[in-house]
Amino acid sequence: MLRWALIFLIIALVAALFGFTGIAVAAAGIAKFLFFLFLVICLVFFIIGMSAGRRIP
Repeated sequence: MLRWALIFLIIALVAALFGFTGIAVAAAGIAKFLFFLFLVICLVFFIIGMSAGRRIP
């Protein structure tokens, strides 16, 4: 998921460089959404891993 966020970020940067502002804004929005989704999922799995690690004696 982080890879897709980086891909959309690169698309947004290239589109902004060539003046396609609509595409750049859309790609940047998708990249931002995917990045924050990645952070939330990463945090959830970290918390699950920490709680699962404490159950094993």
